[in-house]
Amino acid sequence: MADGRARVACVVVTYDALPWIEQCLASVAGAPTVVVDNGSSDGTRDVVRERFPAVRLVEAENRGLAAGWNRGIAETDAAHVLVLNADAWLVEDALDRLVALADATPRAAVVAPRLLDPDGTLQRSVRGFPTPWRLATEYLYLRKLAPRSRVLNAFYGAGFDHDSTRAVEWVMGACFLVRRSAYDEVGPFDERFFLFSEEVDWMRRATDARWSIVFTPDARCVHVGGAAHGGRMLLENVRGHLLYLTLHGRPGDAERARLVMRAALVARGRLYRGERGAVYRAAARWLGSGDVEALLAG
Repeated sequence: MADGRARVACVVVTYDALPWIEQCLASVAGAPTVVVDNGSSDGTRDVVRERFPAVRLVEAENRGLAAGWNRGIAETDAAHVLVLNADAWLVEDALDRLVALADATPRAAVVAPRLLDPDGTLQRSVRGFPTPWRLATEYLYLRKLAPRSRVLNAFYGAGFDHDSTRAVEWVMGACFLVRRSAYDEVGPFDERFFLFSEEVDWMRRATDARWSIVFTPDARCVHVGGAAHGGRMLLENVRGHLLYLTLHGRPGDAERARLVMRAALVARGRLYRGERGAVYRAAARWLGSGDVEALLAG
């Protein structure tokens, strides 16, 4: 750029990120990269220091993913920032492809790649903004009745083929390129979201401000998924849904979603045994312990 700034920088937030952090950082080698470590105790920081000396390591209190993203973005001044999970890595020239598409789509606040599971199969990453009905289709397993139906599966993109470059509602936050000017206009990620739904909230705010969210299959990223939290954060997930609907839904939407999700998780808790059932029962108990206002204030 004429002012000497980098075209793109990368931000990775870590929390006990072994064993994926090396592959993650190697995939963005050559781009200015900031790692915000939220209190790892597994040697992640030592690996970053010893094997990636060019990476800027910021040690931070664990205030959640949104706070980590904001801190990392504040450490850069590039025109575009790639936000990348510690359990994800780019394939080949994905970063160049994302930047090129962003340059060709000036009103794109976010450009996101096709996500792949480690075995190379598609990881569905395109989503629809949450509503009480859309959450009902997910938590009550209704979407499984008609995976391509917009009525029963809009939350999961209604069978979006992931083979077309197009504007979408939102994408999973495992890997996305955010435009600096859009970030400056829309504002930082809302740090009331600790983990889950922070990207949904920001992309909703961006689309409300007439920016677009663009998915492309022409860039690829492998995402392990659940590596940092092992699938144990269901309660935080449902909390994110409630906070999102409080901020963006119609009056009463969050409370309706609370009742639906609680009923669904009670049923799941009876259906499943072992740790899985226990997770469902714990989330159901939390959802039943107060109304939305009380739950979000706690």
